[in-house]
Amino acid sequence: MKGENMLKDLTERILSGGEVFFETEDLKILMDSDLTELCRSADRLRKYFCGDHGDLCTIINGKSGRCSEDCRFCAQSSYHQTRAEEYAFLPAAEIIKDCKAQEQKGVHRYSIVTAGKSIGGDDFLKALEAYRGMSAQSSLSLCASHGLLSHEAFLKLKENGVNRYHCNLETSRRFFPQVCSTHTYDDKIENIQRAKKAGLEICSGGIIGMGETMEDRISMALDLAGLKVDSIPINVLTPIPGTPLENRQRLKEEEILRTVAVFRFLNPKAEIRLAAGRNVMEENGRKAFLSGANGAITGDMLTTSGNKTEGDRQLLIQLGYTLN
Repeated sequence: MKGENMLKDLTERILSGGEVFFETEDLKILMDSDLTELCRSADRLRKYFCGDHGDLCTIINGKSGRCSEDCRFCAQSSYHQTRAEEYAFLPAAEIIKDCKAQEQKGVHRYSIVTAGKSIGGDDFLKALEAYRGMSAQSSLSLCASHGLLSHEAFLKLKENGVNRYHCNLETSRRFFPQVCSTHTYDDKIENIQRAKKAGLEICSGGIIGMGETMEDRISMALDLAGLKVDSIPINVLTPIPGTPLENRQRLKEEEILRTVAVFRFLNPKAEIRLAAGRNVMEENGRKAFLSGANGAITGDMLTTSGNKTEGDRQLLIQLGYTLN
């Protein structure tokens, strides 16, 4: 009973504009509260701050494989033997065609994602051509995910129709060195700050289930809150053969739901977006959409299978979301 009252008090404080602070009783409440009550309170926060609009995003792998970075979870890293598909930057016409097809399926956002630490030269020019074409021929909001870029490059993206940039922190500052050594956590932070300075919205989240603790996830969520990001994708690790994390045990659904709820408490106004790994959850993550999540990446991921768009639309509609 005491725990329920403490959770209720915390929820009311956030509804009144308060915050959750690290290394306080607040975090113990989030980690120890009854899961059902925690999820119900997170859904209440979602409804209050974000309403009932559900947001669906889909991505295209614009350039695959041969990545110079050593991220331990990734099939596209040149450090790992995964037999991931490799190809150069796709023609703009092919990307525009896919964007228009996805728009017909009812998504709200479309993003080109490319492998590599950054993008430049002819590939960047091809990306700008694709964004110009999509901006002219579709009404979708456009997102971009091309690694670490300069302020000038972010301005170019915005000039050519992009309104949101994606750059995952991936995990906490403490755990990041166990995930990647070819770029740093601060590289990510500074990249996000450059994108914001250029006037772009920010999509940034991470992957859970890589061996990090719940405290690591909370630390990342608080950093995202400090950056005031607009959208937070939560990926559940899909262990890929040939990567250093191939034998990592999958998370149980209860832990995924608690993580989603905690992220809502720490980022009450952001889109909390279910991403990779959702297709192993019961009913494609139905409970998570009642635990603080209000968005999803739909369709196939970069190197793993995702959820069908129409099924996601029907699920969200059944749960009371609007998708216009």
